[in-house]
Amino acid sequence: MPEGRPPYPPFTQETALQKVQAAEDAWNTRDPQRVALAYTPDSTWRNRDVFVTGREEIVAFLTRKWERELDYALRKSLWSFHENRIAVRFQYECHDRDGQWWRSYGNELWEFDEHGLMRRREASINDVPITESDRRIHGPRPTEEHGLDIPLQ
Repeated sequence: MPEGRPPYPPFTQETALQKVQAAEDAWNTRDPQRVALAYTPDSTWRNRDVFVTGREEIVAFLTRKWERELDYALRKSLWSFHENRIAVRFQYECHDRDGQWWRSYGNELWEFDEHGLMRRREASINDVPITESDRRIHGPRPTEEHGLDIPLQ
C-alpha cells in the first residue's frame, strides 16, 4: 500500500492552508530525513539553480543547506491552489558561519500525487543581507499565528 501524507488533493482553502503549515513546520525542524518523507521517492526539484531528483538527493541537498544556513527559521504563506497544485511565497532568515544574517524571499510551485506527497517543487529565491537587529523571524511560528500572511519587507 502506498504511503500517504494528508491532506490529499483536490485541495480546498482549508486543506491547502493545512498543507502549507505542515511544510513550514517540517522545514523548521531542519531534519532532512523528516522533510524528505513529504516527497515522492522520485520527486523532482528546482531550487534556485540546483536540480534534485529523489529522496536521497533531497536529504543530501537539505543536509548541505542547513550546514551553511545556521539558525534557519521559515515562514510560508499560501498564494494560490487548484486541484493538486499549491503556490506559496515564503521568507526565511539564517546566518552564515561568518555571522552575516540573511533574509531570503521566495516563491514555490508544488504539485502533489493522489497520496498527498509532493512530486514536483520549483523554488525561486532571492537573498538580502540584513543585520541581526533587522530579524523578524525567531524560530518556528507560534500556533496563534498559523495561517497569517507574512509581511513583504
